[in-house]
Amino acid sequence: MGLIHRKDQGTSVARLPSPQSSGDEKVPLDDDHGHNVLESPETGLHRGLRSRQITMIAIGGAIGTGLIIGTGSSLARAGPLSILISYTIVGFIVYMVMCALGEMATYLPIQSGFTGYAARFCDPALGFSLGYTYWFKYIIVTPNQLTAAALVIQYWVPREKVNPGVFIAVFLVTIILINYLGIKFFGEIEFWLSSVKVLTIVGLLILSLVLVLGGGPDHDRKGFRYWKDPGAMKPAFGTGDLGRFLGLWSTFVTATFAYLGTELVGVTVGEAQNPRRVIPRAIKLTFWRIVVFYVLSVLLIGMLVPYDSPRLAFATKEATTGASASPFVVAMIESGISGLPGFLNACILIFVFSAANSDLYIATRTLYGLAKEGNSASIFARTDQRGVPIYALGLSASIACIAFLNVADDSRKVFTYFVNLVTIFGLLTWISILVTHIYFVKARRAQGIEKHQLAYTAPFGLPGTYFALGFCIVIALFKNFDVFIHVPDREGGENFDYVNFITGYLGIPLYLIMIFGYKLLGPKRQGWTPMTADLHSGKEAIDREEEEFLANKAAKQGSGRRGGWFYRHFIAWLL
Repeated sequence: MGLIHRKDQGTSVARLPSPQSSGDEKVPLDDDHGHNVLESPETGLHRGLRSRQITMIAIGGAIGTGLIIGTGSSLARAGPLSILISYTIVGFIVYMVMCALGEMATYLPIQSGFTGYAARFCDPALGFSLGYTYWFKYIIVTPNQLTAAALVIQYWVPREKVNPGVFIAVFLVTIILINYLGIKFFGEIEFWLSSVKVLTIVGLLILSLVLVLGGGPDHDRKGFRYWKDPGAMKPAFGTGDLGRFLGLWSTFVTATFAYLGTELVGVTVGEAQNPRRVIPRAIKLTFWRIVVFYVLSVLLIGMLVPYDSPRLAFATKEATTGASASPFVVAMIESGISGLPGFLNACILIFVFSAANSDLYIATRTLYGLAKEGNSASIFARTDQRGVPIYALGLSASIACIAFLNVADDSRKVFTYFVNLVTIFGLLTWISILVTHIYFVKARRAQGIEKHQLAYTAPFGLPGTYFALGFCIVIALFKNFDVFIHVPDREGGENFDYVNFITGYLGIPLYLIMIFGYKLLGPKRQGWTPMTADLHSGKEAIDREEEEFLANKAAKQGSGRRGGWFYRHFIAWLL
């Protein structure tokens, strides 16, 4: 009579089957924390993501149009020094979030991801609210990315010639197929798409450095000229020091949302091979790549383009999607380079397509995790023979069809407000991860688990988590501060922008309503104490799985199948 272990390495403990049951039957497992889920091979994911894929997916989730396009509006609004400060500090905050997530993910890499950690270590109500707000975010962001891809196509094919709905349909079918064909196929596709992102950014950085040093057609060695005239910081929403501070703060908000998506690693942990080795490495490399790509990019852009550039003002006001809105294109034109916008537009198309693909993956796995935790219909926890949660994928993909509504001009503005509504959920996700990490560390200490027993620990510990948490809360509360002040050129001339106030802040009460609603109506109304938090269920099976993986890897190396030497020594450090 053998032991039955949860396939998801999650919330239930190993149990002895009854004499009438066989190892292949669905067995309801109840743990001391009130979970009741069906366990069978039909509800398990496959650990098919390799180290290189996890690494590239981690950086791919953090590099998007927010870097290539979004930095232009921040530069025009607040100046080069402001965006350098904000992107640097927020980059450090992102690292704190990733370290907190990495400590939990390497200790217990469960398939329900960080929503499962919130439910197990902190409070089931937090796991419930976090899971649904995160899912809401990505079922809205996915169709928005599809629409953006169709708009980028209009650079070559105007909408009068081909309806954008045609391209939306093509992209939607493609990302559904990529997600349906299994985690190995998805991981490989995302690896190469993310590689293109990295190469694009590296190319732009090299070109920008050449232009700064006077290697462009104009042979103008710019240096820090524009930091002196027109200046390093531009006053916004006011004058003097207050105006400069408000301008700086507005770029903090922009930088925060440019970094959103980095936590994707926490979603992939349940499908990663040897996660206790892969995840720490991905987190460490992600920090350095983000700092280099984001901080160095905004530094060089601030040196190449003055914040009062007429071309920059036109790009940020007249164009919202595509290469024409990118400050890199403005920098090229300012330096006398033409012909590259088309190439950059193609790169942006890849950026958006990759984002849509990974967004659908996140939406699917988040709904799957909710079902595994008993917070959604059990059918969404069902997987096929490739380990794909097909029903969760089907529902998430069906909702993505609302992208077709965005084709009409009259619905596009409403859709923009909808996206603004759910964007706050990304920031609330960071807050939830940090709160969960605080509870995890307290529970670990109370239950006698020492730091040396962990595969990875956050280098700044609880002080770093508390710092990041406080900063995230401040940003969440004041991210739409401009709705409270008078802006002369605001549409309609209103002193109070009530529409952006509602869409910008409604996410916070929705998040809290789900937490307290679960506490009032859910099966488990109290949170966990440090002594009752579940740190052990499923860990034994994960340890055994890790041992088997390492044994198989050692056997392959012992048989002479080492391979990958060139990759490990000459390429892995870059990727």
